[in-house]
This record gives sequence, C-alpha cells and structure tokens, in this order.
Amino acid sequence: MARCIMVQGTMSGAGKSLLAAALCRIFRQDGWRTAPFKGQNMALNSYITRDGLEMGRAQAVQAQAAGVEPDVRMNPVLLKPSSDTGSQLIVLGEVRGQYEAAGYFRMKKSLVPEVLGAYESLAAEYDIIVIEGAGSPAEINLRNADSFVNMGLAELVNAPVLLVGDIDRGGVFAQLYGTAALLEPHERERIAGLVINKFRGDPALLKPGLAMLEERTGIPVLGVIPYTRADIDDEDSLSPRLEETRARRAVDVAVIRLPRISNFTDFSPLESHSALGVRYVDGPAALGMPDLVILPGTKSTMDDLLWLRQSGLEAAVLKLAAAGIPVLGVCGGYQMLGQTLSDPEGAERGGTLRGMGLLPCETVFSLQKTRTRTAAAVTAEPFSGAEIDGYEIHMGLTRRTGGVPFCRLENGQEDGAAAGTVFGTYLHGLFDSGTLTERLAAWLLGRKGLSSQEAAVESRRAYQERQYDLLAADVRSSLDMAAVYGAMDRYARK
Repeated sequence: MARCIMVQGTMSGAGKSLLAAALCRIFRQDGWRTAPFKGQNMALNSYITRDGLEMGRAQAVQAQAAGVEPDVRMNPVLLKPSSDTGSQLIVLGEVRGQYEAAGYFRMKKSLVPEVLGAYESLAAEYDIIVIEGAGSPAEINLRNADSFVNMGLAELVNAPVLLVGDIDRGGVFAQLYGTAALLEPHERERIAGLVINKFRGDPALLKPGLAMLEERTGIPVLGVIPYTRADIDDEDSLSPRLEETRARRAVDVAVIRLPRISNFTDFSPLESHSALGVRYVDGPAALGMPDLVILPGTKSTMDDLLWLRQSGLEAAVLKLAAAGIPVLGVCGGYQMLGQTLSDPEGAERGGTLRGMGLLPCETVFSLQKTRTRTAAAVTAEPFSGAEIDGYEIHMGLTRRTGGVPFCRLENGQEDGAAAGTVFGTYLHGLFDSGTLTERLAAWLLGRKGLSSQEAAVESRRAYQERQYDLLAADVRSSLDMAAVYGAMDRYARK
C-alpha cells in the first residue's frame, strides 16, 4: 500500500489545497507515482472527468500537479451547496440526492465503505497519497460526524498530519496552538508538524514565536511557507481573488459575481492574459462601462436570475448590451440570457421565469444532470475556428429558436447561441486551450482601435505546468521535506 501524508488546516482557506498540490508536484518531481485524495469536499467548483463523472476541482488541480488523470476516487464525496442549509450530494461522481445538513449528518457514516474503498484502490496503484482535510479538525461540535474528513480519515488510513495555519489573516500562533489544544491526545500525537502558510517578510522574525509554539504544543514547526507567487486555480468562490480588483489593463472584463457562482475558474486564462483585466462585480455601480460582461455558471440559475433582477444588475447589463457592449453567458449564465426558463419538475425552484431576452433560446430544467467532456469548434463570428476542450455540467436543456449556434461539438451537435454581440454556451473550460482567449482578446482590442501585443497565447495547460513548478519550488525551499518523508515512513511501518 502507498505511503501517505495528510494536510489539515486551522480553518477553511488556510491553504490546504495549495500545499497538497505542491506536495503532489514535489513527489512527482522526486519520481514517485502520486495521487491526491479528499474524502469529502464542499465546493461549487467542480470538474468532469473523461468518463463523465463529477469531482471537486481542487483534487483535479492536485492530480494535474501530480501529472495524473483526475479520477473520482480522489474525491469520493462532493457536496455542492444549493442553499444555506442544503447541498446536492455526489458520491463517486454520481448524484446521490439533495440533503439538508441534519439529514446528511445522519447518513454520513453509511458512506465510509465507499470512501475507504476509493482510498484503498488508489493506494494499491500509487506510491504516495496526498490527503487533504476539510475546514478544521477542531470543530468540536462536528467531531462525532468526522467519519472521513479530518482526524477520522487520518485514523482510518493511518496517516501522519501536517497542520497548516494562515498567518496572512493574523493570529496564526493562536490558530495552531488552539487547534492542537482542542484535539484529543491520540489525535494530537498524529500531527507530524506545524506549518505556517502565506508569510510575507523575513522568516527570522518569527523565530521566538516558533520556539514558544513548539514548546507549548510539543510539535515541531516544519516550515514557514511564503505567500506564493504561483497562479493556481482556487477551490471555491470564498477565495479572496473574487474580492480583488485586477490591475488595469487595455481591456476591461467584468464577471458578474452571482451569489451561487460556480466554476469561476473558467476565466483564469483571461486573468493571465496581458491585455485583459478581469474583475468580479456584484452591483450596478461597480459594473461601470466594461468592454465585455460575462455571466458565469451558477448552482441555482433561477434564484441567481432573480437576484440579478432585484439588484439592478440585469437592467445595467441590458443597457450595456443595447449600447453594443458584448455579453457572454456560460452555462447558467447562458440560460439566463434566453427568453424563458421553465422548471416543470422542480429541479431548481419550479415554475417559469422570464429570461433576460438577449438570446433567442428557451431553457427547460429537468432532474437529469448532463455531465460530459467534449471538444468543440466555435462557429460563431468573430471567433469561428477557435478550438475548445471543455465539459458540460448542467440540469435541463436549452433550445435555440433563432440566431446561430455558438459552436459545434465533436459529436456533430450544436451548442449555445449567438446573436449580434451576445454569446452563450454550456461549455466550461472554454478558454483553456488558448485559441478562444486569443480570438477574444484580439477582437476586444480591435474594437478599441488597439492591436494585439502577442502573436499567440500560451495554452492553459502549459501555463499551469509552469505555475505548479513555481509552487513546488516555493514549498520545497521552505518545508522540511526530509521530516515529511520521515513521517510517512514511520506511519507506513506501523
């Protein structure tokens, strides 16, 4: 069976996903066959595997960092929040149902055999498994429900643990000390080392605090990780990146930050383009006069369309579209741009809603979920000929009643719609190949009388590979990897 290491955090957002990705890359660089694993993930950013199954995007990113194909066994349980108290439950890539929190906690232990089976099958194929926890292991109100998330999973698979704290938010010593203090003695013994993440400055300034932390917890500090310069896809919409205003560039791209935004990593390739400034907005005043408006995917299209209408953003977008400002809708955003949205089976909220009316299409929701990876070629001008390697995740079907299709899928079917300067498609990952990014940037620059600064745009995969190497270099230089290997060896012998 494979050796393993588990990354747990003092809180959500402490940097578990990035550290796990870095370890996956480092182990790959060291010649080990490595796979990521997270027993339970809660996120709206999901990924479709080549066999049409759904998993958390964070584990897909970690798999890519490890140089292996994403596999649903790497994230056997995915919760996609649909309300403040309920989530869609996906087990081994398939929808298992809709659960309120209390109902899920009651049935959660029944999933242990499937989670453990997924882990064990990976462990039989790989040399090292990098495991990511969720939230914090010190959520004492949830301890009895920790069947396969943090320490519960660590005990199931006998994994040593790295406990990560986020110094960028402040209070990192209290985070680490308090988390360790709230654990049971046998859980605390499982922590092989403490890690301080997202540090800006001279690590020497931390030495007195590190010594005191080690003395009071009895646990060594194995590293102080710098605030990384690597650009890695974020796990979910709680990421600080959505709060940032991007640096001013030649072209201003405004992405509407819907309350239930999903798969916003679709636009990461745009953010890395030197001519495109991407910002996320949640009100009419912040929208301003961009060069392009994007309506992203959402877990609840109808509810977010009502929010768009009530917030005044719908009226603002319609005004911009009437003035000739291009509008692009992806997945749920595409559905919003149509004439009507009908939900006869109650897949979302039931009933019928008027769409924004910018595209000649009608959407009918159903309980059946479309999940597929596909290649496509854009047919709509001015992007005709651009190649896409993407995937679909949506409920229901959209019928085009006019205009032209946005693209043609590899199976010959049409997808999406285009009318004037308004475009819509179901395809996530549409910018990853780089060709559509290049066409879009050149078109938007041309509309402003500017010329493209680059002859070609680097493919998303090539860009990601460089970023994984940057991340690994940052972590390798600041984390005691000998201690990490030593901890894995000790637990493998137990």
